[in-house]
Amino acid sequence: MYHVEASDQRTTEGRQVYLLDAAGALEIQALNSWIDATTPDGETRPPSIALSGDSSGQVAELVRGIGDDPLLIPLRVTLSAKKRPGFLRRALAPRGNSLPTKTWQRWVQGDDPDRSAVLVGEPATLGDLSAKFEKSGGRSLSSFIARQATLALDRAERDVIGSEYKIPRFVVEDMTEQKKFHDGIAELAQQVGEDVPEVERRVHTILGEMVATETRRAVEMWGTLGAYFSRAYKVDVDRTQLQKVRELNKKHPLVFLPNHRSYLDPLVLRPALLAEGLPLNHVMGGINVGFWPIGPIAKRSGVVLIQRKFSDEIYKWTLRQYMSFLLSKRFNLEWYIEGGRSRTGKLRPPRFGLLTYLVDALESSDAEDVYLVPTAITYDRLHEVGAMAAESHGAQKQAEGIRMAIGYIRAQGKLRGNVYLNFAEPVSVRSILNENEDKRVAVQKIALTVAHAINDTTPVTPAALVTMALLGIEDRALNVHEMWAIISPLASYIKRRGLPTAGGIDISEVDVVRSAVIAQVNAGVVKRFDDGPEPVFYLAQDKHLVAAFFRNNAIHYFVMRAIGELVVLPDLGQDTPSTPESLWKSALELRDLLKFEFFFGDKKDFGDRLEAEVALIDPDWRANLDDPEYSSRQLESQDLHLAHRVLQPILEAYQVVADQLMLQPTGVEFDKASFVAHCLGAAQARRLRQQLDHSEAISGELFDTALQLADNRNLVDPEGENLAQRRRDFAREINEWARKARIVRDMAHRMLDEVDPLTLPAPVASTDEHEDDA
Repeated sequence: MYHVEASDQRTTEGRQVYLLDAAGALEIQALNSWIDATTPDGETRPPSIALSGDSSGQVAELVRGIGDDPLLIPLRVTLSAKKRPGFLRRALAPRGNSLPTKTWQRWVQGDDPDRSAVLVGEPATLGDLSAKFEKSGGRSLSSFIARQATLALDRAERDVIGSEYKIPRFVVEDMTEQKKFHDGIAELAQQVGEDVPEVERRVHTILGEMVATETRRAVEMWGTLGAYFSRAYKVDVDRTQLQKVRELNKKHPLVFLPNHRSYLDPLVLRPALLAEGLPLNHVMGGINVGFWPIGPIAKRSGVVLIQRKFSDEIYKWTLRQYMSFLLSKRFNLEWYIEGGRSRTGKLRPPRFGLLTYLVDALESSDAEDVYLVPTAITYDRLHEVGAMAAESHGAQKQAEGIRMAIGYIRAQGKLRGNVYLNFAEPVSVRSILNENEDKRVAVQKIALTVAHAINDTTPVTPAALVTMALLGIEDRALNVHEMWAIISPLASYIKRRGLPTAGGIDISEVDVVRSAVIAQVNAGVVKRFDDGPEPVFYLAQDKHLVAAFFRNNAIHYFVMRAIGELVVLPDLGQDTPSTPESLWKSALELRDLLKFEFFFGDKKDFGDRLEAEVALIDPDWRANLDDPEYSSRQLESQDLHLAHRVLQPILEAYQVVADQLMLQPTGVEFDKASFVAHCLGAAQARRLRQQLDHSEAISGELFDTALQLADNRNLVDPEGENLAQRRRDFAREINEWARKARIVRDMAHRMLDEVDPLTLPAPVASTDEHEDDA
């Protein structure tokens, strides 16, 4: 006999009615048998009504015929908590929109009673449900009762099968039966100048395309696919912070906003959240991944497929209504605030669109607040970086489709590495809205707050340090002692700053660096030469942008130090001492030059950070401003130089764009695609002639941000006033900063030439013969 997996039935003086949420005749038979067995001897067996079939549309009428105010008790056959089956058995369970399978029907016949049970949902009286129905403004009391019974069973069932199955049911029905929904459609029709029936038809079409239709089977399948896709990675999760997030989720809906590095991001994040008891996220995904078979599976496992770009007012309204519904029901959301994968490894500027809809949805929902969870996803190896680097060199992006997916899956089996999941303090949307009357300003502050939080919680990986060391010395191979001479001061700097490190490891350990170098050799990013007196390492040909991607994961931590190094150097031909005012002016000019590459705080925050960085270089710098040579001597004496590693590649790319702009004729329409192609060719030629120090400066992504800066300064429009002179001034400004970066680079090279191997720690012996030499 089946046992009960929920609270005991509630007694009442009125009649009881069982509502059977059954997936077929066999389940109805099993539930009725349970009712017979649990009815005390001598008492009349309570009636039952199936919520499927012909009677489902007449529930209210059937219930009223039984008594004045009967108690309605929902029942369902579910999986047993005593002996929870594995993936295959759970995948066959017919919940959501799934149909019952033959295997499942054999279970409910009693072949394996330990694996199935009768679930009793929270009862409610007809009067209580009728009052809720009247308040909702719905159209059908029978449909409302059936939905409430099913939802009560879903809540009880999650205690048995796990919180990952907290999935919305009857979304379209609940939304479209509300009076306020129909009032909204009437207003929308008037706004867009179309008939109400036509607007309603389009809204239903959009909802059919957009709304995630989760089923247990698809959730299981998507989890299995995610585990297979990401099988090459060991996932390191910040569980302490995630537990705090889980507690917050008990009162408020959450929106997880990760950075976007890979197609794997949602597949890696989901199991980590579920393992901590958090419910399934609704992932707002682009409809470009809706291709078969990935799209249908994704949609049935919580992915909301939305158009990448849309200006249709009906589409916008429908999306707001859907998000409002999810917030009201306290379902969690997830999307990638950059709008697309980063091609460079740096965090891209945040997109405001979905945040704007979220703010609107919060205002129209029943939720008091919604909290944003900035999430950092960091890989130390990643398959698609090579393809993205090729695109930055002008290659065509491969279209999403089944062929691409198959190739991607195969490639995962060839990788081994770590992925780190870190979570910042959640951000209250309501608090920022209360502080800013202008909604647009509030949305911008929310976006920038999240972006800064993602950057601040991104850990520094050993891969970032190794690639930073090699990129800063690009044309030169390094032995392990020279590598250590570069990375050891970096590690000390990271400790002084208290920056987060991947997995909490001590990156000052020589063995950590050694393992990171070998990992990059195995990945093909770094080459090893063994035929000399000692092994040396150097960047593989055409892998500079790949290496830059991993360095750029942590580059934001080193920008202010790099700016400080450039600012303290005197300008070309300067023969007067610097002043605090002149240095501040130079710093602001460099800040403006780099504003499309990095996230800077306001001027006060920028000034405070810069002051702290310059003080690390020399605490007494203010007392020695009278000596024009002092700052250069003091900077050269440092054991850490970053400007050439962090900023020089950007400045060299900007030089190419500025020089090519000077060659553009005025009065002729600007062709961006053709211009970028010319920049790629010009940069390649300069690199071959040793006029560029960094191959990563040959980058379409950097050329694009340089053009954003030029356009911001009105240097792209061919009709601009005094355009030729302003373009020359722009080029001179960039050339001066690039010149200073080369001075820092020369300092770093001279220091490397003086490295004494006897002062550096020797690597620990390894059982791997090939790794011993490293």
